Amino acid sequence: MEDAMEEKSSNTLENIFQAGMEEFSDKGFLGASLRQIVKKAGVTTGAFYGYFSSKEALFTAIVEPHAAALMGRYMEAQTTFAELPEAEQPSHMGLESGECIHWMVDYICRHREPVKLLLCRSEGTSYEHFVHNMVEVEVEYTMKYLEVLRRLGQDIPELDEQMCHIIASGMFNGVFEIVVHDMPRDKALRYVDQLRDFYTAGWLKLMGQ
Repeated sequence: MEDAMEEKSSNTLENIFQAGMEEFSDKGFLGASLRQIVKKAGVTTGAFYGYFSSKEALFTAIVEPHAAALMGRYMEAQTTFAELPEAEQPSHMGLESGECIHWMVDYICRHREPVKLLLCRSEGTSYEHFVHNMVEVEVEYTMKYLEVLRRLGQDIPELDEQMCHIIASGMFNGVFEIVVHDMPRDKALRYVDQLRDFYTAGWLKLMGQ
C-alpha cells in the first residue's frame, strides 16, 4: 500500500515536471499558465500546491540543477587558472577554459530542454540574467589576468571593463547558440572550437602579441 502511494506520488511529480517543461518551452515563464500546467499534468491545483508553492517554484526546480552545474563548472575553471603561480598562467591560457567549454557543450547536449528554458525562457525569474552573470565573472577574471601579465613585465594596452564585457558577451552568446539552434554535438564542438580560435586571435591582437 505504501509503495503504491509512493509510486503514485512519483508519477504525479513527473507529470507536473513534464507539463511544466512543455508549457514553459512553448510560452516562456511569463506567458506560461499554471492552469494549463495542471491540466496537462492531469492533476488538481491543490495537488500541484502540494509539491510547489508557485509557478516560479516549479521553474526553479526544473532549471536550478542545470544552472548550478554550468556555473559551478565554469567557476571551477576560473579559480583553477587564477590559483596557478603567476609565472605559469600565460602557458596555461585557454587550457582550462577550453576544457570547460567542451564540458559545457557536452552537458548542454545531454540536457537540452531544461538548459534551453534556463537560457531562452527565463525572463521574469531570477535566472533571466544567468548569461550576464557568467559574463561578469569572465570580465572580473580577465581583468585580474591582465594585471598578472603586467606584473610579469608584459606591455599590455589599457582595456577597460566595458570593452571586456562586450567581448565576453559576444563569446558566451555565440557558445549558447548551440542551444537556440539545437545543433548536433559534433557540429557544436566544431563551431565552439572555431569560435574560441577566433576570440583567442582577437585577444592576442588587442594585447599586442
